[in-house]
Amino acid sequence: MKTMTSRASLAAALMLAAAWLASPVSAQTQPPSAPAQSTAQPAPAGPAPAAPAATTPAVPAPSASTAATQVAPTVPSAAAVSTTAKPDAAAGIAPAMKELSPWVMFMSADVIVKAVMIGLAFASLMTWTVFIAKSIELSVASSKLRSALKKVAETRSLAEAQMALGAKEGILPSFLAAALREARMSAGLSSDAGIKERAASSFSEIVRAEARRIRIGMGVLATIGSTSPFVGLFGTVWGIMNSFIGISKSQTTNLAVVAPGIAEALLATAIGLVAAIPAVIIYNHFSRVTKGYLELVSRASGAAGRLLSRDLDRSHGSVHSRAAE
Repeated sequence: MKTMTSRASLAAALMLAAAWLASPVSAQTQPPSAPAQSTAQPAPAGPAPAAPAATTPAVPAPSASTAATQVAPTVPSAAAVSTTAKPDAAAGIAPAMKELSPWVMFMSADVIVKAVMIGLAFASLMTWTVFIAKSIELSVASSKLRSALKKVAETRSLAEAQMALGAKEGILPSFLAAALREARMSAGLSSDAGIKERAASSFSEIVRAEARRIRIGMGVLATIGSTSPFVGLFGTVWGIMNSFIGISKSQTTNLAVVAPGIAEALLATAIGLVAAIPAVIIYNHFSRVTKGYLELVSRASGAAGRLLSRDLDRSHGSVHSRAAE
């Protein structure tokens, strides 16, 4: 019995030694990625077989060039971004710039700027209306007066001159009528100098009245020419003030935001200059033409005075001849 018990003890000791020697070998052969067991399993009674080594196929790591090739297409270059961004920006700004026509700027302007533009446009219309009307008036008046002076150039008396002109109205018939009226009202007076002086006074009144009549409209041209630039400047200042207020509200100085308001403001100055420059030129033109016409009026006054003097001399000559008889 003692022999069998010793044999059994020896066999158990051999089995424990074999299990202890086999456990490090099995741990070295296990793959590193194998998760560790949370609970320890009891060792088997017999010798444990060695675990087969895990054979995992090795995956080759991608090379640096391959990785760069795969990543590069996903990241757009700066040049490509800038190239695509420029057309988009230009497409956003171009329509706004194309819409900056005078009519669009007028419609989008402030109420006061619109009122200034409308007033300046009306002033420009008045300038060209006065130009057309005065051109026709001065041309007709000058041609009539020249024709009347030619007709009375060879006449010898006031009555003959009136017959040559007929019943036409004009500046020269007015001079002849004033001379005849003064001669009739001064009949029986012995002083011819008084008659001529009174007739010259009547002629001066007629000349002044004609000068006032022919200068009608010249004051309008002078007013438009002198005030239109300042009125346009007022509209410009008002529009620029509104533009700066808009800039402060939008908190941006982008040209697409600033340009329309400034363009609307400058349009008022442009319309003011369009109204003022022709008015000044037309006013100077009519000043020269009016001066020439008033010279013709002075010639007509002189012609009527000469005819009156002949009539007075002729009447005194007839009186002296009758006295001599």
